[in-house]
Amino acid sequence: MTDSSDDLARSKERSVRSFVLRAGRMTRGQQNAWDRLWPRYGLSLADGVIDREQLFGRHAPLNLEIGFGMGQSLAEMAEAAPEQDFIGVEVHKPGCGALLMEMETRGLDNIRLYRADALDVLSEAIPEASLDRALILFPDPWPKKKHHKRRLIQPAFVATLHRYIRPGGLLHIATDWEPYAEHILEVMNEAPGYRNLSDDGTTVPRPADRPLTKFEKRGEARGHGVADMLFERQ
Repeated sequence: MTDSSDDLARSKERSVRSFVLRAGRMTRGQQNAWDRLWPRYGLSLADGVIDREQLFGRHAPLNLEIGFGMGQSLAEMAEAAPEQDFIGVEVHKPGCGALLMEMETRGLDNIRLYRADALDVLSEAIPEASLDRALILFPDPWPKKKHHKRRLIQPAFVATLHRYIRPGGLLHIATDWEPYAEHILEVMNEAPGYRNLSDDGTTVPRPADRPLTKFEKRGEARGHGVADMLFERQ
């Protein structure tokens, strides 16, 4: 595999990105995991469109998580569903290192990682109509009005994502920021080719396969709710 710095440089050159790069230091453990495990589990845009059977050695349901943070939830989902395969996309190197540590601790072989912008991963690496599920869990809400244009969930982005989810596949979005949930529902309920799986066109109960994060538990204790939204690709 090539070094992911090339992928990140390509991502930073985009006029519109699905992320904002923030500084963050690698811990010694994260760096060690990166050095040892990235060559095995890291993917590069330079490798082109993936062959899922070659990548994982089988044909299994394929999940893509965009912006997995420190990777705890992704590792838990992959461990709970060994019959499924997962691709995680994250630009922050410490998060990639943390996920690699989790993968090693849990003995997981059904996750691969990109350190790149999600739009580049979709357009350059993911076959169209190949994803059984796309997950966007707790994206940056950009609460200030002047920053709303930076929010990931926008009509153009979900239209692009639609091409890569198979018919009948799912898009799962979760947020703990109520105004962002309202924005997401407004965008998604008007997006062509998606069906809201909520009976009333709003949110659904937390799916059993989405882990309850420590952050979420703290928020619930303070009365902060989480909105899970599930959409089927038509």
